[in-house]
Amino acid sequence: MQLDNFKSVVSKYDVIFFDAFGVLKTHDTLIPGIEKTFAYLREKKKDFYVLTNDASRSPVELAASYHRLGLSDIVPECIISSGMLAREYLGLKISSGTVAYLGTEKSAHYIETLGLKTMPINQLVLETMAGVNALVMLDDEGFDWNTDLSKTVNLLRRRNIPVVVANTDRTYPMSAHQVAIAIGGVADMIERIVGKHFIRFGKPDAQMFIFAYEHIKNYPNVSKKDILMVGDTLHTDILGGNKFGLDTALVLTGNTLPHEAELKIQSTGIIPTYICESAVV
Repeated sequence: MQLDNFKSVVSKYDVIFFDAFGVLKTHDTLIPGIEKTFAYLREKKKDFYVLTNDASRSPVELAASYHRLGLSDIVPECIISSGMLAREYLGLKISSGTVAYLGTEKSAHYIETLGLKTMPINQLVLETMAGVNALVMLDDEGFDWNTDLSKTVNLLRRRNIPVVVANTDRTYPMSAHQVAIAIGGVADMIERIVGKHFIRFGKPDAQMFIFAYEHIKNYPNVSKKDILMVGDTLHTDILGGNKFGLDTALVLTGNTLPHEAELKIQSTGIIPTYICESAVV
C-alpha cells in the first residue's frame, strides 16, 4: 500500500474539510504535530472546516477545547457539528412538549437554543411520560448505561415518538490502540431492540456536507473539485466525501490502523483518493 505525502496532497486544494476525532485529536490530546498543518493552511490562505459527528458540546465549547490543547486556529465559525443539523430538524418538527435526551447538560445546548423544554433521561418518570414528544441521542456520557438505557427502551416501547440520533459514530478513538463506544453504537443497539427506525444526522449523510458547503466563506464560489475531505473512518468520512463528489484523504491515526487499511478498503469497496500516514504536513 502506497502512502501519499499529506503536504503535497493538501497543497492542491483551496478548502479542507477535516474530521475531528482520529484526525485532529483523540479524546484528550491533539494528534502530535497537527498544529503545523494549521500554520501551513494559514500561511497559504486556505479555508478549512471541522465536520464532526460530536454533538457533546456547542461549537463554542468545541472550539474552546481545541484552544485548551494549544490549537487556537479552530474557531466556532469553522465547526460544523451534527448537533446543528439535529437542532434544525427539531426546530421544524417539534413545537411543543418535552424533548428527552441521552447526553450531558452541555450537549442539551442544541435543543435548548430552540426554546424547547428538555429533560435528561435519568429524570424521566415512565409513569408520567405523556408529555414527551421526542427523544434525542446526543452523547455517550451523562447517563447510567444500565438503568437509563433500560428506561429509554421502555419509553420507546410505550410512546410512538421520533428519535433523533445526533452522532452516527459507533466508536471514537481513545488512543492509538483503543476505542470507546459512541452514542451511534448505543442507538444501533436500541433501534434493534425496539424495532423502530431512528433519524440520524452526521457523516456519511449528505446533509453534513451540504451544510458545510453552504457555509464556506473565503471561497464562496468554490468547486467541489477544489475541496478535500480528510478523515480516519471509511464508512463515515470517506464514504460521505466520496458520495458528495469530493476528493478524500484517509489518515491512519484513528479508527483505521495502518496494518488493516488495505484490507478494509478492499473488503468495503470504499476507496479514498489518497492514503496518508496522518494529517500533519
